[in-house]
Amino acid sequence: MNARQYGNCLVTALGVLLAGLILTGCRKAGGPPQRPAPEVAVTVIKPERLTLSAELPGRVSAYLVAEVRPQVSGIIQKRLFEEGGDVKAGDLLYQIDPAFYEAAYASAKASLARAEANVPPIRLRAERYKELVDIKAVSQQNYDDVTAALKQAESEIGIAKAAMETARINLAYTGITAPISGRIGKSAVTIGALATAHQAVPFTTIQQLDPVYVDAPQSSANLLRLKRDITNGTLKSDVMNQAKVRLLLENGTSYPLEGVLKFSDVTVDPSTGSFILRMIFPNPDHVLLPGMFVRVVIEEGVIEQALLVPQQGVARDPKGNPVALIVNAEGTVQQRMLTLDRAIGNKWLVTAGLKAGDQVIVEGMQKARPGAPVKIGPSDIGQKDRPADVKPVQPADKAE
Repeated sequence: MNARQYGNCLVTALGVLLAGLILTGCRKAGGPPQRPAPEVAVTVIKPERLTLSAELPGRVSAYLVAEVRPQVSGIIQKRLFEEGGDVKAGDLLYQIDPAFYEAAYASAKASLARAEANVPPIRLRAERYKELVDIKAVSQQNYDDVTAALKQAESEIGIAKAAMETARINLAYTGITAPISGRIGKSAVTIGALATAHQAVPFTTIQQLDPVYVDAPQSSANLLRLKRDITNGTLKSDVMNQAKVRLLLENGTSYPLEGVLKFSDVTVDPSTGSFILRMIFPNPDHVLLPGMFVRVVIEEGVIEQALLVPQQGVARDPKGNPVALIVNAEGTVQQRMLTLDRAIGNKWLVTAGLKAGDQVIVEGMQKARPGAPVKIGPSDIGQKDRPADVKPVQPADKAE
């Protein structure tokens, strides 16, 4: 091979090598680019002291209720109260015509006087007969007869006294008085109406409104859970020993005075699976009225090391179980199955599945995949609005 041929071969080889390098570079430039790790916002789980409370629907009822009915019959002469006003125990409410009962009392009083007048002569005769019978001046039969007559006359006095007392009581019943102190309702009768003793329809009703009762149904299942948590030490509670309770009124405002849990019913309603809790509340301004709907907030107890996770950090798997995505120490994503107790504001109380120090993804969950690396963004990212793909979880769901 001469020098000319050698030069041609060298040029050809360089051209082939250059072409191969160009093709390799083109293939690399046209390949898929390397994706950066997605950015997420996390919250660090920290134990905190949490006071648990239950909110229950309730109804207000009067502390005392008295239906006013007549004890004797007669025509009503007077009504001596203002409807809707306050009355005190013993206040005169109605006056029934007393004329008939005054006459009956006078007659009974006279009968007593007559019975008492009959006793002295019979007693003297019995004393004389006793002396005479000892000397056989009168027969034993005569003495027995006069002794029996004396006992009968004395018993007539007892009967007359009882009759007079009955007449006195009936006369007193013509004035119908308030049996309790409280607020009186409307009157069902007017002046001139006929009152019948022990009639079915009451004249009016008096209700004591300070204090008042509030009755609220509580699930028996919740009671069992509460007792279990208290027994195992998870919850420190005094709910069974006159716990303090608060009220929310119908308009959403808080009632300013606290109440006390008095007792729980001993029977569970089989149709609802609940029992009644009864609270007592002071009501000096009569804000709470019988029949009013309220919401009762009962402090169940305190959890010293509660774990709370924001609601936007909890989603559901295809089976409907609550799950959370955790960023581990290596910066990769892990999925955790959770057990939730209840909602506390905008957070869930977690009883299983998380521990202190876990980094829960609260934003960017749609971009994070289990096992894939992520980049933790600034803490203020987690303060943005909840992503549209994160669905709220219903309370008290348990992971299988």
